Amino acid sequence: MKVYLDNAATTSIDKRVLEEMLPFLENNFGNPSSTHSHGRVIKAAIEKSRKKVAELLHATPAEIIFTSGGTESDNTAIRSNVNTGKVKHIISSKLEHHAVLHTVEELERKGVVKATYIDFDDKGNLDLIQLEELLKDSKDVMVSLMHGNNEIGNILDIEKVSELCKEYGVIFHSDTVQTVGHFDINLSTLPINYIAASAHKFHGPKGVGILYMKKDSRTVPFITGGGQEREMRGGTENVYGIVGFAKALELALSDLENHRKHIESLKWRMIQQLQENIQGVEFHGNSGDVDNSLYTVLNVCLPESPANGMMLFNLDLASISASGGSACSSGALAGSHVINALRKGKNSEKGVIRFSFSKYNTTEEIDYTVSKLKEVLDSSKVVG
Repeated sequence: MKVYLDNAATTSIDKRVLEEMLPFLENNFGNPSSTHSHGRVIKAAIEKSRKKVAELLHATPAEIIFTSGGTESDNTAIRSNVNTGKVKHIISSKLEHHAVLHTVEELERKGVVKATYIDFDDKGNLDLIQLEELLKDSKDVMVSLMHGNNEIGNILDIEKVSELCKEYGVIFHSDTVQTVGHFDINLSTLPINYIAASAHKFHGPKGVGILYMKKDSRTVPFITGGGQEREMRGGTENVYGIVGFAKALELALSDLENHRKHIESLKWRMIQQLQENIQGVEFHGNSGDVDNSLYTVLNVCLPESPANGMMLFNLDLASISASGGSACSSGALAGSHVINALRKGKNSEKGVIRFSFSKYNTTEEIDYTVSKLKEVLDSSKVVG
């Protein structure tokens, strides 16, 4: 059995998405900036996709900017506002994705902005009381906090933070890469300035994403060039990616509840199976609380064992794909910055595995994975 449980890193492409993209990989090859018939066909496809994405997110087409993915979208929202001088102070957290955290840290090192990182408890829940206190005394501020944490599954109360930022007149940007396509997000009622999303997190193609830019939050482009994307993102558009993004989002949201119920049942099953078979197992963040975390993510804290350092390798040998955290940091020797921040130097020997699920996973795969995990841990005890 071959099992893929690393869907927070990327999902497999839905065949229906691929079918939608193929004409733009084969016959419809014109440049959308060209005014002849070949170009007009492609331009129309982009605008049709933009309109569809806007409808699904309850936004307007003018507010949707296509990008290469979440990282570019996050960087654009942050750096463009800093470049205009609108933002001189960024409030964020040490639990953010590196697309945000490294960007803020770099701008702080260069002396371009002041950075403040809000506190969190041992489960990774952010201190929103502290956030409000900071907003009372701050000027020229951007708040950048992710909606769903890709490693520990914690969900930000995005409505509350949006209202706070609106009340104090500050810019709010949220990395929603793990939640767009998995939650119904209504941008017509949410007072947020910027969100970022990536198609490959909900069974679309890699290399394409969006930046939602609220109509009164327009800023300078981060990538300059030929004036594409309403002069907000230079460069010839990734046409087949854009078409794929729109189709993938449409499919994801059209059967959202059924997909959610299926994936939640898998997560519940894995939690129960782990607790029954592995003594001392715990769960990082809120990921063990199915009703109050991303239903797609379970971050497992294993009991101390000589096998922990080789656990992912041993799972891979058993044809099980999982991760120790964000795919963007999987080669880092220091491990997950999120888990390190939560542990604060404690329990450093305990193993960390992030399992993340999709609509294509099965109960048989969950049972197989837990059995192999137990097998590896039990064999290490015998050797020890």
